[in-house]
Amino acid sequence: MSASNPLVNITDLPAFDEITPDQVEPALDQLLQKNREAVEQVLALSDVSWKNSLGPLEEAGDQLERAWSPVSHLNSVKNSPELRAAYEKCLPKLSEFSTWFSQHPGLYQLYKQLDEQTREPLTQAQKKMLENSLRDFRLSGIELPKEDQERFAEIQKRLSELSNQFSNNLLDATQNWSKLVTDEAELAGLPQTAKDSAAAEAKAKDQEGWLFTLNFPSFQPVMAYADNRELRREIYTAFVTRASDQGPDAGHWDNAPLMEEILALRQEKAQLLGFSSYAHLSVARKMAPSPQAVMDFLKDLAHKAYPQAQKDFQELQAFAAEEGVDKLEPWDINYFSEKMRQQRYAISQEELRPWFPVDRVLDGLFTVAGKLFDVSFEADPEVTTWHPDARYYRVTRQGQPLAGFYLDLYAREGKRGGAWMADCRNRRLQAGQQPQLPVAFLTCNFTPPVDNQPSLLTHNEVTTLFHEFGHGLHHMLTQVEVPEVAGINGVAWDAVELPSQFMENFCWEREGLDLMTGHYQTGEALPQALFEKMLAAKNFQSAMGMLRQLEFSLFDFRLHLEKEKPSADEIQALLDEVRSQVSVVPTADFNRFQNGFAHIFAGGYAAGYYSYKWAEVLSADAFSAFEEEGIFNPETGRRFREEILEKGGSDDAMTLFINFRGREPQVDALLRHNGIEAGE
Repeated sequence: MSASNPLVNITDLPAFDEITPDQVEPALDQLLQKNREAVEQVLALSDVSWKNSLGPLEEAGDQLERAWSPVSHLNSVKNSPELRAAYEKCLPKLSEFSTWFSQHPGLYQLYKQLDEQTREPLTQAQKKMLENSLRDFRLSGIELPKEDQERFAEIQKRLSELSNQFSNNLLDATQNWSKLVTDEAELAGLPQTAKDSAAAEAKAKDQEGWLFTLNFPSFQPVMAYADNRELRREIYTAFVTRASDQGPDAGHWDNAPLMEEILALRQEKAQLLGFSSYAHLSVARKMAPSPQAVMDFLKDLAHKAYPQAQKDFQELQAFAAEEGVDKLEPWDINYFSEKMRQQRYAISQEELRPWFPVDRVLDGLFTVAGKLFDVSFEADPEVTTWHPDARYYRVTRQGQPLAGFYLDLYAREGKRGGAWMADCRNRRLQAGQQPQLPVAFLTCNFTPPVDNQPSLLTHNEVTTLFHEFGHGLHHMLTQVEVPEVAGINGVAWDAVELPSQFMENFCWEREGLDLMTGHYQTGEALPQALFEKMLAAKNFQSAMGMLRQLEFSLFDFRLHLEKEKPSADEIQALLDEVRSQVSVVPTADFNRFQNGFAHIFAGGYAAGYYSYKWAEVLSADAFSAFEEEGIFNPETGRRFREEILEKGGSDDAMTLFINFRGREPQVDALLRHNGIEAGE
């Protein structure tokens, strides 16, 4: 089997052109069995050391991860009914193996023995890996009675199935809806790029006119620019009611029952482990010291931002009234905000597109990273990918290979929305003491090129690209060779956004922008007048934006802190309550945001969405060191690389931050970067 199955014994990069759905389950079965055998062989040893026990486990685990990561990736970027079926058949097997491993009493004793052993000196990374592993054994129910362990395993398996179903429902609901417009007059106000993309979408479906979907590059321009209020209302309604009991597809793919079951199971899991809530369990693995610390942090930021957000919204209402709209509806907010931005600053995201052709942006991104971290990037067209749009790059330092990454930038059918980084393989020491170099997947959903025109990015999309690349650098530049704490692995969830949010800052610096801008027709650099308008507009409604993130964070955290088995109505009631406390903008009664909140129901952010803001404090404060010492100061860049990026999860996040910054983080830089004067 292994000779013909490209998912077994991957020694280099995945052979994406050879992987088929029917290979997935057999490969997984074979590799899971190999991992079980490795465990039994290690536990049969009479004398254990790090090398002879954890070495074979790491080798078997690495083969499993290197087979599953391309499958999981393909499920996200090239979804098909056949692949989805194969993927879903494997999820319970992976969950079952993970639970078996983490509840194995022999393994628990082995890790404890290695942790207590003194004859073999351990590195900081090895110590941290053992510390994390012992904690995770305990949080996986290793010390529970047999009956409770079995129940814990059932919960884990079911939660894996439910989160996947939530994601599928959201994808299906998103892709099922479309709106064909046949009269161009209905598209007044829309930028030409949006109309061209909609026309190309219609043509691809053998339709005449302009086809709009709920994918973000199609949805967002309508909300921001379409003069047709009814069109905005229709598309807004379809978007905010996806996978719910409301809207045009009411009852189809409704995620409400899944949310109820997920929350009940999470609470049961937490209580089995001795925690009073899932929020307490979540924080046990994070940088924040306690749930109360998280709540205090979120409430304090909301208190500081609320007065300015209220003022921002009152100004927006007054502007809309001047434009003849006395009552702002939710589908009016983006539209009038964009109009007001353009009137006040004479600038729009669309106006900036011509200066951000994608290849120029990529050149700039690579130059910024090169200046900061002494690395180089080179495309390798020989490497096979899953789609013609996807490219592979090699990362080197002074000619020596460091890592690699795949880049897939454009939205298309069968690809889930959003932007993310995922690992293809981890850095670790192989037999012969040669390091296995890390490889990342970097995925976005930008507007693809149309006809002979290159893909032109908005400035928001440029910052998204820099954000995900920051995650990628964290994964790729690690020098840690214990995979469990290499790169982003083992990093506290509320600190993992530090490098990604840090990289966004360079999109606002003149020195950075000069490297990544060039008019797609003339090559002209971004004019100074436009740059000054960008800076002036940077913090337009920033307090409103911060409150929106705090609304999501408080809803998520309180949902997992205060509720045991909430019904769909109780989930809605809590969201309404949070909005009444921190939101300044109107919300439609039919809005079912929670039914599409994949971060917490299908991702890793349950009782952890606050991490974005927590890490933003870290990233703003870290960047303030560059503001003080020079944006491209090589010494500051080297310090950030060595103390943050290269160390990965090998030490506590606070320790690493203090090593870089010389002190604990302060919130001042975040408020300053957002132009927020703290409320009293």
